[in-house]
Amino acid sequence: MSKSSSRKPIEIKISTVVAVSAILREVDLGVLDAAMQEMTGGNVDFFEDEFTVIDIGALTATHPPIDWHAITTLLKAYRLNAVAVRNATPEMEADILAHGLSLDGPLKVHAAAADTKTPAPVQAEIELDTADLAVEVAPAVQQATQQTAHAAAPAQFAAGTMIVDTPVRAGQRIYARGADLIITAAVNNGAEVIADGSIHIYAPLRGRALAGASGNTEARIFTLSMEAELVSIAGMYRTFEDGFPADRKQQATQVRLVGDRIDMLPIKAAA
Repeated sequence: MSKSSSRKPIEIKISTVVAVSAILREVDLGVLDAAMQEMTGGNVDFFEDEFTVIDIGALTATHPPIDWHAITTLLKAYRLNAVAVRNATPEMEADILAHGLSLDGPLKVHAAAADTKTPAPVQAEIELDTADLAVEVAPAVQQATQQTAHAAAPAQFAAGTMIVDTPVRAGQRIYARGADLIITAAVNNGAEVIADGSIHIYAPLRGRALAGASGNTEARIFTLSMEAELVSIAGMYRTFEDGFPADRKQQATQVRLVGDRIDMLPIKAAA
């Protein structure tokens, strides 16, 4: 048998991808579209064709029927590619699958129609400032890269350290699963670094940094030069379209979560 004929035409391997979750609190398309417009400020590059899980766990038990085609089309218009639905009920399963979506997690049975309150999602989330729609980092589906393959760990929060010694270029995404992440070179615009623990960047941070991705509210982000597009701790996020605080731009900074607020503090050398 020749070498070429012994090649497998297809291989299936276990992998993980980074996705965001669109947490629906309404199913009215007009309301959702208005919320997305407000969220993105009309910026067509606010999202970058991320895989998206539609989370309907925050809807009431008596919500109107969901038009999956219309919802996925709306998300696609904002460069969010819906691939799965979370917290669906058994009655929805056939319709969801018929629209080419997968089911993320077990099907959910509503206890009673009168119960209109749903507990807040326990996964790490990026809560966006709108009453109608939120987006979360879905730690259940994370991007597998060559770098992260060596960083996998079963712990929910950081149990080790992953070190990256090369610049993180635009379009790259690095995830330190179950670990802190240390980067000794620049994180460039358009790059994304994620860790279940804290993130330490001994260089400029110009892309996105998401620490505490599995829900660790004690995680922090440290950088020698704050120039980020977005920072997030345990899902709570902050962006900088309107610029940085005057005392933090290109300064050594630590980012931490205080309640539901992202704080940025100076890193001061010991005397």
